[in-house]
Amino acid sequence: MTHAARARKYEPRQAPTERVATSAMIASLAAEGYDTVSAPFGHALAEAARHDDRIVGLSADLAKYTDLHVFAQAHPDRFHQMGMAEQLLMSAAAGMAHEGFVPFATTYAVFAARRAYDFICMAIAEENLPVKMVCGLPGLTTGYGPSHQAFEDLAIFRGLPNLTIIDPADAADVAQMVPAMIEHPGPVYARLLRGKVANVIPRYKPDYRFEIGRAQMIREGRDVLVVSAGIMTMRALDAAEALAADGIDVAVLHCPTIKPLDTDTILAEAGKGRLLVTAENHSVIGGLGEAVAATLMRAGITPAFRQIGLPDEFLEAGALPSLHDMYGLSTKAVGDRIRGWL
Repeated sequence: MTHAARARKYEPRQAPTERVATSAMIASLAAEGYDTVSAPFGHALAEAARHDDRIVGLSADLAKYTDLHVFAQAHPDRFHQMGMAEQLLMSAAAGMAHEGFVPFATTYAVFAARRAYDFICMAIAEENLPVKMVCGLPGLTTGYGPSHQAFEDLAIFRGLPNLTIIDPADAADVAQMVPAMIEHPGPVYARLLRGKVANVIPRYKPDYRFEIGRAQMIREGRDVLVVSAGIMTMRALDAAEALAADGIDVAVLHCPTIKPLDTDTILAEAGKGRLLVTAENHSVIGGLGEAVAATLMRAGITPAFRQIGLPDEFLEAGALPSLHDMYGLSTKAVGDRIRGWL
């Protein structure tokens, strides 16, 4: 329990003014009005494996919760259940890669980043092996509290040589990143959106195609440039629609690849005189925001700059809609902050 939570424990209780229709801990990330796609990662991997015998799947007792069960049902002879042993999971994946396979290893992001980091570093990244780590519950996508909230995974992995890092926004990103990961010769860490995943980007950019290392402008705007990744691209697009009613024109530049970062596109767009806001479902320490800020400083480009992200603290447990409001990740919170900065 955090200090803030402990303090609130003894505050007078008030009846809630609005009832949240969700489990106390898990809620859908799909914004109202968007179509959803069920298990896009699992289905994309199962389809790719039909044409590529090198692909194998491994999980640390979390196949059902990382959508790898779809792959396991389609290709049971190529699925390996490693149990609750993330170090073993990553080491076994490295061994399979040495033998010519393309292993997809799934677990929760906190377990890959915190428990298995040294094994990923020494057995996978240093050897530059084609192990693909696809990890669920990134950032604040669960209400289960600090044990499961991977609010610092990008900061942990960004400094690791040879490692490509992907933070997909929606079902289109998730489905399209799978073949790109297979084609990529080195190791990849991807944050996973699982279950029923909103299909957001095609509404704004029907011809969108995911590419490793490429940022893409999803919405043009003259007043504000939001550089976003992951679910915050959805939040930025929704906030931009709301702000348009107030005459505020917001551009949204989606950066699905955190490393390598598309510095050329970011610098080109940052030089147009708009307020630049980074938005990420990650701590403000060590993630997309600081990567963009460093890129701007090295190039001598200094727009007005603001960050939207999670605070440098362990987060509360609770229902996701409430947590997203509390930590500024909801559509309304994003819109209010941008409006206040202008």
